[in-house]
Amino acid sequence: MPLPHENERAQSGDLSIHYRRLGRPGRTPVVFVHGLSYFSYDWLDAAQSLGDERECVCMDMRGFGDSDWSPAKDYSVPAMARDVVNLLAHLGWQRAVLCGHSMGGRSTAYAAAKAPQRVAGLVLVDYSPENAPAGSRRVAQTVANAPEVFASVDEAMRYFGIDPHSAHGRAKRERFEAYLKPVSGGLAVKRDPHFRAQFRRIIETGERPALGVDMWQVLGEVRCPTLALRGLRSDMFAAETVARMRAANRRMRVLEVDAGHDVAGENLREFLGAVRPFLADLEDKSHEQAA
Repeated sequence: MPLPHENERAQSGDLSIHYRRLGRPGRTPVVFVHGLSYFSYDWLDAAQSLGDERECVCMDMRGFGDSDWSPAKDYSVPAMARDVVNLLAHLGWQRAVLCGHSMGGRSTAYAAAKAPQRVAGLVLVDYSPENAPAGSRRVAQTVANAPEVFASVDEAMRYFGIDPHSAHGRAKRERFEAYLKPVSGGLAVKRDPHFRAQFRRIIETGERPALGVDMWQVLGEVRCPTLALRGLRSDMFAAETVARMRAANRRMRVLEVDAGHDVAGENLREFLGAVRPFLADLEDKSHEQAA
């Protein structure tokens, strides 16, 4: 069953942003931001694990989950980061820790760099500005070739490599039920088709659209304590990029977790084992400054 939480909405410009809220007020709150093939539901286990001491929010980025799609197809880094900052304002949180996975790492890093007064700490989960070629190909093929409509939840699970009748599949079924929405003819992923079309163009032309932002420079601008977690078996964050990540910002600590790209989903225990000390250190430093 999905973990108990509140489904709420916040306004960001002309878009309504959906988020899941759980935990209890106390220590510095955390906002979790998903990657391209994920949504807010995927952060619930991590949020529950940290929720005994703090409030946690798992947001659906614009164009994903139950958040609005952008009518202007504005999925730029500044726009998606602005949604994160607007959510903090809506929640009334003066400062929070941002935790972003993959594409979500890009958005949270930009938010931390451009709105430093709102961000107490940053956790980047299997994110670096330079994606490894193997992972880039995998994501492009998976997103571009996804059917517009799945006949059933089982069909969708099989497409994403999960046997619906296995123990793992049975555990993941409710996640996929939440990931899909009814449409004419079956079920569709809760994601703006803009992304599928974009990856189809990448495969056809071999050219990626310009990001418009130098994320290496952005990482250098981040002033809050930063923890970057790399999955040891990740095909997106190459091992040879670790040194460049450390060089990009002296405040950044890079650790490796025994997992693939989906670090928290594959190894929640080690993810929490890295994040909890980082959060505790933030609290200790904030108490020292207050004293």
